[in-house]
Amino acid sequence: MKGRILYIVILLLFAACSSDAASSVKPTQPETQTPKSSASKTPGAVPASSTSKVGEAPVKLKIHVNDTTFTATLEENSSAKAFAEFLTQGDMTLDMHDYGSFEKVADLPRSFPRNDTQIDTDAGDIILYQGNSITIYYDKNSWNFTRLARIDNVNKKRLQQILGKGNVKATFSVE
Repeated sequence: MKGRILYIVILLLFAACSSDAASSVKPTQPETQTPKSSASKTPGAVPASSTSKVGEAPVKLKIHVNDTTFTATLEENSSAKAFAEFLTQGDMTLDMHDYGSFEKVADLPRSFPRNDTQIDTDAGDIILYQGNSITIYYDKNSWNFTRLARIDNVNKKRLQQILGKGNVKATFSVE
């Protein structure tokens, strides 16, 4: 319980430190994002807007951590669609840090639309927090979040093995 309260306080402090004025300045490319070259793009990536068309396979998210690549099924919301559309411009590599021994968290290079609802997370949930942070959960939590995707065919134990205890680099892309 104390961990959750501390987590909330830290996240509120981060939110309070950010400024809306910074959004009017053209951001530079963050160091953690891979270059936007044709080599880093996923060939034949389907635009996120096609996820709602009948008869088409949904866009899949790919997450590469250490020597493992996961696939994840995107949620049907504007946040997931905007995130997938952003990734069609190129892969995104983030330094993710452990928080509370139940999630890996990283700041995103830009904000995305929020569709927050009270949800219970589970191992494999990929969550947008406050519109500008991404989290991979490997254990449970409950809060107002926006679910972006869910990692396919994975369990808590496997995620803990792959993600480990410290910081990890995770590369996000679309197939």
